[in-house]
Amino acid sequence: MIIQPKTRGFICTTAHPEGCARQVRRQVDYVKTQPAISGPKNVLVVGASTGYGLASRIVASFAAGANTIGVYFDKAAEGSRTASAGWYNSAAFEQAAQAEGVKSFSIVGDAFSDAIKQQTIDLIRSELGQVDLIVYSVASPRRTHPVTGETFSSVIKPIGPTYSNKTVNFHTAEVSVATIEPATEDEVRQTIAVMGGEDWQMWIDALSEAGVLSEGATTVAYSYIGPEITHAVYREGTIGRAKDDLEATAARLREQLSAIGGRAFVSVNKALVTQSSSAIPVVPLYISALYKVMKERGIHEGCIEQMYRLFSSRLYGEGEAAVDSRGRIRVDDLEMQDDVQAEVAEIWDKLSTENINELTDIAGYRREFFQLFGFETDDIDYEAEVDPNVEIPNLR
Repeated sequence: MIIQPKTRGFICTTAHPEGCARQVRRQVDYVKTQPAISGPKNVLVVGASTGYGLASRIVASFAAGANTIGVYFDKAAEGSRTASAGWYNSAAFEQAAQAEGVKSFSIVGDAFSDAIKQQTIDLIRSELGQVDLIVYSVASPRRTHPVTGETFSSVIKPIGPTYSNKTVNFHTAEVSVATIEPATEDEVRQTIAVMGGEDWQMWIDALSEAGVLSEGATTVAYSYIGPEITHAVYREGTIGRAKDDLEATAARLREQLSAIGGRAFVSVNKALVTQSSSAIPVVPLYISALYKVMKERGIHEGCIEQMYRLFSSRLYGEGEAAVDSRGRIRVDDLEMQDDVQAEVAEIWDKLSTENINELTDIAGYRREFFQLFGFETDDIDYEAEVDPNVEIPNLR
C-alpha cells in the first residue's frame, strides 16, 4: 500500500515503516560515531519504542554494548491500518541490534500491569540473569491500577486560576491564544496516578523482590522543567504535580537501592518534539522559538544526542553524577542558559501568525513531528508501495 500521513490534531494516525527504520538507523549511526561508553551491560527500558526511551535503548546497545529488554505498548498493522510508529521503530532497532551481536528482546503490553512485570522478570531470568540499568520512560494518557482496578486519566491543566497564553497550530502556523480552565482536585489526583512515580516504584519493587537487580543497579526516569513561559500549564500545573511525585519517588528509591550500592535519578531533559509535547498548549510554540535560538548557536540536541550525553557524561562518566540541589541530573542545561532563555523570551513577546516563520523554526518543528511517524524523511519514496506488515524479530 502507499502510506501517507493522516493527522487528527496532534496525532498522526498512520506511520511509514521505511521512514521509521531510517530514523532509527540515523540514531544508531550517530551513536556509533561517538566514543564507546563503559556503562551498563544488561538494560531494561520501560517505554522503549519512541522518544527518550528509544534513544536510551540505542545508546545502551550501540555505545555500551548492552543487552536490552524493551517494554512498550504498540500495535502491529492490521488490514488497511498501519502499525504504530513505535512498532516500526522497535522492529528496526531489533534488526540493528541483531546485526551488532547484542541481545535484544521486546515485550508488548500494558507496562502498568502485574502480568507484564512478571513476564519481564521471567525473561530477565532466562536471558540476562539480572539487569544493572532500568530506564523508566512511560508516557501514557491512562493507567489502570493493577491492585484496585481503577482507571485514571491524566489532564494537562493549570492549578489555580484560568490560564491564557499564546499557542500555535503547528500544521497551519497560526498563532492564537489558548485558554485553559483549572484542574479539579480529582483531575490532579488522577494525573499524579498516571504520570507520577507509583508505577516506577512498583517496577523496582517487583524486580528487587524477584532478585533480578544486580549489585549497584541504577534506575533513571525522565522529566522536564522548562521556562517561565510554560510553567503555569506544565511545571506548576497537573503535570508538574506528577513530576514532583516522580522526584519524590526517586528519593525513596535512592534510599532503597543504597542497600545494594544502587542509584536512582530523575533526569531533567530538554524540550523536544514528541507526540506528548505536541499535545500541550503553548509548548509547541515555545519549542519552535527555542529550536531557532539553539540551532543558530550550534547547541541544539535531539533525543539521541541528549541520551548519549546523559549516559556518557552523567550516568557513567568519571566520578559521581552531577546533580542539582534536589538530586536531579540536568541535561536541560543548554536550553536553560540565561542568554538562550532571554532571547526566546524576546521572540515570544513579538510572535504572531504574520512573523512566526521568520522568528521561529516552526517548519523544523512540523518536519520533526512528521518524522516521529516516519514521514518527511530523506531518501524515502512516499509514492511507492510498501508492506505495512513488519515483524519484530525478538518479540516475546
